[in-house]
Amino acid sequence: MRHYTEITCKHCQSNDIVKNGHRPNGDQRWRCKSCKKSFQVTYRSNAYQPGVEDKIDEMTLNSSGVRDIARVLKISKYKVMSHLKKTSAK
Repeated sequence: MRHYTEITCKHCQSNDIVKNGHRPNGDQRWRCKSCKKSFQVTYRSNAYQPGVEDKIDEMTLNSSGVRDIARVLKISKYKVMSHLKKTSAK
């Protein structure tokens, strides 16, 4: 039994993509032929999932602490602090 999943580009939503090697940890990389950008479909860590940084910002505005954010999103508190430092520098 074979199962196929349709993969679309995260940047332009095109389905004209090809394999583009592997990450050092073994995860498959994909490249869009339309916009020439590379992306991953699966991530091993929750910290690099799309949308996590937006959730960090939202929880910070709701006055959640660094440890609370890390626990709820199941990411490292160092990732939370790193993101907050980057956004405060802007």
